[in-house]
Amino acid sequence: MRDVEAVVSEANASPLTDEEVVRRVLDGDSALFEVIMRRYNQRLYRVARGILRDDSQAEDVIQQAYANAYFHLDQFADRARFSTWLTKIAINEALARTRRRRSDVMDPSKRDDQTMDDLQSTLPDPEHEAFAGELGRLLEAAVEALPESYRVVFMLREIEGLSTAETADCLAIGEDTVKTRLHRARGLLRDELYTRAGVATADAFQFHASRCDRVVANVFERISLERVTNNGLPG
Repeated sequence: MRDVEAVVSEANASPLTDEEVVRRVLDGDSALFEVIMRRYNQRLYRVARGILRDDSQAEDVIQQAYANAYFHLDQFADRARFSTWLTKIAINEALARTRRRRSDVMDPSKRDDQTMDDLQSTLPDPEHEAFAGELGRLLEAAVEALPESYRVVFMLREIEGLSTAETADCLAIGEDTVKTRLHRARGLLRDELYTRAGVATADAFQFHASRCDRVVANVFERISLERVTNNGLPG
């Protein structure tokens, strides 16, 4: 199995900027969209996972986010960074999924299925289990216990490494709010746990290469089906 960092490095090593990739995809070079997916798979997975706390749903969210982005590339404005625009799409998709899930919990006819989904989501993922050391598992459990608003900020700032300004832009909140939520998240994680686990934050919530390959293949399949249905191109 290829290391996820190697996969991300391959995409990042491309001489093309995000904006150049977008322009070429809009000009008809659809296959080049793979560069974007491999470049941002891990970030989108981490932020979706931070909202949903479920591996399979997070994976489905990022696939849908990529499909949404692909078919609305002409709406991307160079006023913002492409990475921020793409991250916002994933966040909105994950939040919409959360709202639907909460609505299902309120529906008695769907509670049994929801309980089973929650149970399955807690079972160990062999891929996840293989990568994680005890410290990584400890950190992930602590982060997942955070309230959603703190958890997402922590994911973007400390695990994904976005700046305060980028995080504020992605979440449509003020920079002071980002700072406050991050401070409170750190407090809830407890000083001792944060000190021990802080060195390993970059290794948490990994998006392994096999999953990266699966997402890329599934997104292109969605795009192909959408084209057949709507006879459409990007935008």
